[in-house]
Amino acid sequence: MARYTGPVCRMCRREGTKLFLKGARCDSPKCAADRRENPPGSQSFRRGKMTDYGLHLREKQKVKHYYGVLEAQFRKYFKRAERTQGNTGQVLMGLLERRLDNIVHRLGFGQSRAQARQMVCHGHITVNGRRVDIPSFLVRPGDVIRVKERAKSLEQVTNNLAEHHRDVPDFLTLIPGDKPEGHVVRLPDMEDVSIPVQAQLIVELCSK
Repeated sequence: MARYTGPVCRMCRREGTKLFLKGARCDSPKCAADRRENPPGSQSFRRGKMTDYGLHLREKQKVKHYYGVLEAQFRKYFKRAERTQGNTGQVLMGLLERRLDNIVHRLGFGQSRAQARQMVCHGHITVNGRRVDIPSFLVRPGDVIRVKERAKSLEQVTNNLAEHHRDVPDFLTLIPGDKPEGHVVRLPDMEDVSIPVQAQLIVELCSK
């Protein structure tokens, strides 16, 4: 299972916006995006005006980094969105939002998507009572996401919920308590995406 293992703070600097890739650190004074607003790389030359292709590419890269997917997997999501009835850009973003690791993060079970991905891979999460260890698993309306009933799993999630309050999107419902769980109310739409995205730019780039 491929994943990016390099420095993540430079991604936020490259895209010029916070992607919240390091959990609580992103809201602290240690956030690199706040301390160093310039993009990574040599600053000895003057950067020219970004081309039209560059604008399209940066939008795609921003979404890839935000959800933690690599190029091959992103292309699969795009092809599936193209085959699905409806606006391709909105369908694409909906598929990415439905990823189990993203759902675990949006519910507040994991501080970041990287931590949520690790929780899923290590078997801490169940969907409808069955353990699911595939981060790219797509949830559906009516699914119930719970934390596995073992001390370490519950302790980690309850601590995250207590220390890092996060607004839960409208398409999810969080039921806190000793055994927290989340319910998928409906399919996500563009209003549920937590970063500004111009999905049409991504569609235009990937359609070439």
